[in-house]
Amino acid sequence: MIMNSREDKIMEKSKLTKTDFWKVFFRSCTLDSALNYERQQNLMYCYMMTPILKRLYADDKEKMADALKRHLEFMSCTPHIVTLLAGITGAMEEESTHNEGFDTKSISAVKTSLMGPLAGIGDAFFWGTLLTIAVGIGVSFSQQGSILGPILFLLIINIPAFFARYYCLKAGFKYGVKFFSNLSNNEIVQNITKGASILGLMVIGAMIATTINISIPLEIGVKGAEATIQSYIDQIMPCLLPLCVFGAMYWLLGKNVKTTRILIILIILSCIATFFGLM
Repeated sequence: MIMNSREDKIMEKSKLTKTDFWKVFFRSCTLDSALNYERQQNLMYCYMMTPILKRLYADDKEKMADALKRHLEFMSCTPHIVTLLAGITGAMEEESTHNEGFDTKSISAVKTSLMGPLAGIGDAFFWGTLLTIAVGIGVSFSQQGSILGPILFLLIINIPAFFARYYCLKAGFKYGVKFFSNLSNNEIVQNITKGASILGLMVIGAMIATTINISIPLEIGVKGAEATIQSYIDQIMPCLLPLCVFGAMYWLLGKNVKTTRILIILIILSCIATFFGLM
C-alpha cells in the first residue's frame, strides 16, 4: 500500500511512515530474544531496523545489504530506551539517501558512541531502581497473600518501559543526530546514574528492614524478669540481624562465591537454628 498523504509521514519531507514507526516500536520488544555472546543484541536490533531499511532502500539491493551489515554489528543497550538509537540511526540512514556525500560509517560511529551512555542511564533507572521498587512493592503485597503483588510488579515495570520506548523513538526520529549528541561529554549521565543509584540503594535498605525477618527468641535474665536476646539487639539497632545477614551475603558474593552455594548454606543454617530454637 502506497502512502502519499502528509498525515502518514512521521515528519515532513520524510520517506518514513507511521506504519514504519509502529513496526520499529513493537519489534523493539524482542531485543533480548536472540542474545549471543559475540555481538549481544545485534540480531534483533537489525530485525528492529529492517522496516526503516526496506522503506529507504527498497530499490537498491546493494545499499540494503550494506545497511543490514551495519546494523548487525555489536549492540548492547537497555531494551527500554534502545528505540532512541533506532530513531537516530534511522534518521541518519534517511539522510544518507538524500546526501550522496554522507559517510555511512558515521552511523555505526554514532551508534557505538551513544550505546554506552544510554545503557548506563537505562540500566541504572530500569534495572537498578525501577525493578527494585517493583519487587519491593510486589513482595510486600504477595507476603500478605494478595493478588495485587504480581499485578503491581508487572504494571510498575512495564508502563514506564512502554512510555520510554515510545517517546525515545519519537525523539530519535525528530531530532536525529542532534539529540544527545553531546551526552557523553557532559555531566548528565553521571548525575542521572548517581541519583538513580542512591534511590536504588535506599529502596534496597528499606526492603532489607521490611522483608527479611530474623529474630532470636532465647531469653536471658532472672526469673520473672526475663527478656529476649532480640530485645537487647533491637535496642542497639532495629533490624540489625537482617542487615548483618545481608552484609554477609554481599561479602560472599564479592568473594565470587556462587549464588547456589550461598542459598544452600542459608537453608542448612536456618534449619539447624530453627531445630535448636535459636531462631
